[in-house]
Amino acid sequence: MNLNDIYTELILEQSRNKRNRRHLDNPDFVELGHNPSCGDEITLEVKVDAQNIVDASYTGVGCAISQASTSIMIDTIKGLDADKAHELAVKFIAMVKGEIDDPDELDELDDAVAFESIKNLPARVKCAVLPWYTLKEMIEKDISTQSFES
Repeated sequence: MNLNDIYTELILEQSRNKRNRRHLDNPDFVELGHNPSCGDEITLEVKVDAQNIVDASYTGVGCAISQASTSIMIDTIKGLDADKAHELAVKFIAMVKGEIDDPDELDELDDAVAFESIKNLPARVKCAVLPWYTLKEMIEKDISTQSFES
């Protein structure tokens, strides 16, 4: 099995995974992400404690790429502080846009690196970055109002 097959298997498995697809009880932050070009839509819910993301989940509809990217993002950001989660969102978006050439820079994205080759499929890029832009916007909006400190 080659690396692309492993990544494809990971994406399919994550898109079917229900572990992160649920509502949180009393989330601190809720952000809607929508891709008008294909109809993918997610609602990201986050609970924080002293700037740390203690839990996150999503609901929504969309293709396997958007759903898997959302689930993997949630696994990646749990336990991180808002600044680190924002940094990873920016890094993921840069990776998918082909703006990072050094594979060592991508290590901290963990399983999200599975989406690196999506840059070769321009029609799917927006699907992969949807949850990461949603998280980035949530953090930027809430940090600017200093509300990400529940």
